[in-house]
Amino acid sequence: MTEPGPDRVHNAIGSSVTGPVVQAGSVSGGITVTVPALPAHIVPHQLPAVASPFVGRAEEVARLTDSLEHAGDGGSLIHVISATAGAGKTTLAVRWAHQVSARFPDGQLYVNLRGFDPSGAPVTPAEAIRGFLDAFGVRPEQIPVALDAQAALYRSLLAERRVLVVLDNARDAEQVRPLLPGPRCFVVVTSRHSLDSLIVREGARSIRLDPLSHTEATELVAARVGAGRAETSPAAVRELVDRCVRLPLALVLAAARAIADPALPLDALAEELRDEQDRLDALDLGDTYLGMRAVFSWSYQALSPPAADLFRLLGLHQGPTIGLHAAAALADVPVRRARVLLAELTQAHLVEESGKRYALHDLLRSYAAELVGGSVPDGAVRRLLDHYLHTALAADRRLAPHRAKITVPPATSPPVEVTDETRALDWFTTEHANLLAAVATAEQHGEHTRVWPLAWSAVTYFERKGHWRDWLATQTAAVTAATRTGDRSAEARAHRLASRAAIRLHRYDDAAAHLERALGLYEDLNIPVGKARTHIAFSWVRELQERYTEAVDHAIYALKLFREVGSRTGEARALDQLGWELALAGDCEQGLVHCEHALDLFRALDHRAGQADTEDSLGYINHQLGRYDRAESHLRRSIALCRSLGDQHTEAVAHDRLGDTLFASGRRTKARQSWTTALVLFEQEAAPEAAAVRAKLTDLR
Repeated sequence: MTEPGPDRVHNAIGSSVTGPVVQAGSVSGGITVTVPALPAHIVPHQLPAVASPFVGRAEEVARLTDSLEHAGDGGSLIHVISATAGAGKTTLAVRWAHQVSARFPDGQLYVNLRGFDPSGAPVTPAEAIRGFLDAFGVRPEQIPVALDAQAALYRSLLAERRVLVVLDNARDAEQVRPLLPGPRCFVVVTSRHSLDSLIVREGARSIRLDPLSHTEATELVAARVGAGRAETSPAAVRELVDRCVRLPLALVLAAARAIADPALPLDALAEELRDEQDRLDALDLGDTYLGMRAVFSWSYQALSPPAADLFRLLGLHQGPTIGLHAAAALADVPVRRARVLLAELTQAHLVEESGKRYALHDLLRSYAAELVGGSVPDGAVRRLLDHYLHTALAADRRLAPHRAKITVPPATSPPVEVTDETRALDWFTTEHANLLAAVATAEQHGEHTRVWPLAWSAVTYFERKGHWRDWLATQTAAVTAATRTGDRSAEARAHRLASRAAIRLHRYDDAAAHLERALGLYEDLNIPVGKARTHIAFSWVRELQERYTEAVDHAIYALKLFREVGSRTGEARALDQLGWELALAGDCEQGLVHCEHALDLFRALDHRAGQADTEDSLGYINHQLGRYDRAESHLRRSIALCRSLGDQHTEAVAHDRLGDTLFASGRRTKARQSWTTALVLFEQEAAPEAAAVRAKLTDLR
């Protein structure tokens, strides 16, 4: 008989039992069995030793204990403790089992089912049952041959006994089901799979282990390396905790490195874990059973081949979470099939699902990236990038329907359907970090013709939500990519867009340098619209540098170019810019004329973003002319338009100006309300304008 694992004890008890006394005719599970009469003194205590120290898990311990308190004798209670590898499932189960062992006078059974084992040989239910029967003194010749009969005998033996059964490291529900005992017993199962069918069919209760809290993880490191050593390097301990994603096994392995080398500074160990490519090496002690790479591999090897393929490919995705459609594009499978594969990965706790999003923690991401390595399947990266690029283009078209189109490589994977403006903003908000990651991935894999379109597609969203640094970073990458491919038109566009982000960050000299380069390229390429847009941006820079005459000249030249090419949208934009600059230069009446003309054009074009900007300009100009009622009306219309567009920054600007107008007209309370709203919006995007608004509120008090 093959033994179920190193934790099995009492494997020779049966040889000491004598006498053929039996009870005949017992029935269990529809099978008639003969129940041996067993020596009364045999009480198995199979629980293995527990790891020390034990930190945290108070809530989970309380749930187990509470279930035990209310179990009574009315039925069998089964608990499934599930989590990813290294989360401390076995430690929790065994520690708790020791704490309550006295409540089970008829014994405690334990078996390591080796569901995820480097040997690849899980313990069969028959092997586990025979080990349990062995522990109760049943002689080999009294054990039936068939599994159903063995399970029936096992249940019959435990029917009147109060026994705690710990089924550790289960692979699936079918491995567990024959090992479930009678109604007076309490069962704890641990698994890397969630074993949902046990919850549905057997009424098991699920306990899913999350990583330790930051406080608990810190306590575990300190308990291992010594409180004094931990207290002298608090920053290093914090980084160790973060890099180990608060997984108990990873923390113990990191601590073991420190214990083995007392001279090793914790800062140096934290630095090793900082490098994603070396992180798993730093958590490897050279033992088949100890090392994050090893324990992850046991879960990975248990996957179906298609799920294993998807897991590897997820190593290419650098964003924090991935959606269903992106995963389908990455794996080159239909969305329905991707959902099935992600469900398998979720069940195996190799992927976490939250709100229809899927994520790998940093250690699993490192492992997946290591698996995919240099053997990236053909087209996988391009399919992933095209999913983000073409969905972003569609979403941007919803946000800015008047924006000029660009030519991009054809899609190699289907985009997500974006049906309206609200869904477009929601998509950008959800995928914000993934778009930044997509730009980085495109750079890393040499997909330069996708870098600048990805950056271009996010500009409207970045501008409305005030993500200036992300805007500038992606456009800087776009400049580099366009230069490498020799696409001078794309290079000019990226310089121009980078200038606008630099302006928002008050880097006016940088903005001017970008614009000089863009204007030179547009001149060489003879692209009038590009030149006109660059002059608009130049007008803005010169205004902020308080060079108002130059600002007006640039706006006039932009208006001339837009009119020459017949761009009504460009003409409206240039009229608004010119009217604004004239007002700042002191000619409010002429500025009013141009901005009112711009507003008429924007309304005729149904260009709401242009209307919002121009209503703001008219609010300012009317304020300067002392027409406070008109100013308030324009500014409130600008605010309403901005809210409908999701344009947070322009809304904040309009609230700030509205506060000025309300204050000037003697309505201090309403001014305070408007400035307070502006401050909240500016602070949400960390905008430099927040300081000036904060000062107004302080002066008002």
